Amino acid sequence: MNTVKTFLLMLGLMALFLFIGNILGGRSGMELAFVIACVMNLFSYWFSDKMVLAMYRAKPVPETDDSVLVRTVRRLAHKASIPMPRVYIIDSDVPNAFATGRNPQHAAVAATSGILEILNEHELEGVLGHELTHVIHRDILISSMAATLAGAIMLLRQMAWFGAMFGGMGRRDRNERGGGLELLVVMIVAPLAATLIQLAISRSREYDADKGGAQMTGDPLSLASALSKISVGNAHAQEPLTTNPATAHLFICNPLKGEGLMALFSTHPPTAERIKRLEAMAGASSSFKTPQLIY
Repeated sequence: MNTVKTFLLMLGLMALFLFIGNILGGRSGMELAFVIACVMNLFSYWFSDKMVLAMYRAKPVPETDDSVLVRTVRRLAHKASIPMPRVYIIDSDVPNAFATGRNPQHAAVAATSGILEILNEHELEGVLGHELTHVIHRDILISSMAATLAGAIMLLRQMAWFGAMFGGMGRRDRNERGGGLELLVVMIVAPLAATLIQLAISRSREYDADKGGAQMTGDPLSLASALSKISVGNAHAQEPLTTNPATAHLFICNPLKGEGLMALFSTHPPTAERIKRLEAMAGASSSFKTPQLIY
């Protein structure tokens, strides 16, 4: 169902893009915005692993290292029949982890020093299984496609703004076909809708990665316990992980805090709902105990 949902959301983004292009009445402008967005996001997709790892000052861990992190990644990669990803450590007490790379042949897994301190080996395996599932499912590609369409919509918004400032909206405006209302849609409603759809796609992929990670390890409850510990650790961190919002979707738990209305703009589903689904996978009873959750 999450795969179907992702497909429908992608269709929604494409339909929104075409709708805005039709409102503006400029096919050439729409095509230009799409090409620019594609080039920008293709560059990001191709070099995302290097950029993100450099952004968080991740330090490579040799494949020959006998640490629990490397051993666990190697074991899961063998089980999933994918090449051994590169392994990195981020020097931060805040527990979190992410995977990046455009495909399994160019994958990298990074974990903070904080996550290694609070998780046991089974919980760490669940987290790494989740991250490797992102790689196997090509979620970096999916998020890049969503970003391309959302970016194109943002560029069309800018074109509409400049058009309104320097001569109107174009054909439809000249023909007095509700140009003012349509401009309002392009300037405010459409970019907001594009952002919400893009974030909904990200949340859908998190559910799939949870499921895939639990299936890979055969231990949904350890992943559920890990998510709970990471959520608590992020909420009580004395020095929060310095995070670029554009990369927040990569982490297993959202490093940015969002409550109330801001939860709509979260790249991750509620931790409690993720745990509930993992417990259902395991057939866990309601008496399953986890640390107090931070929503």
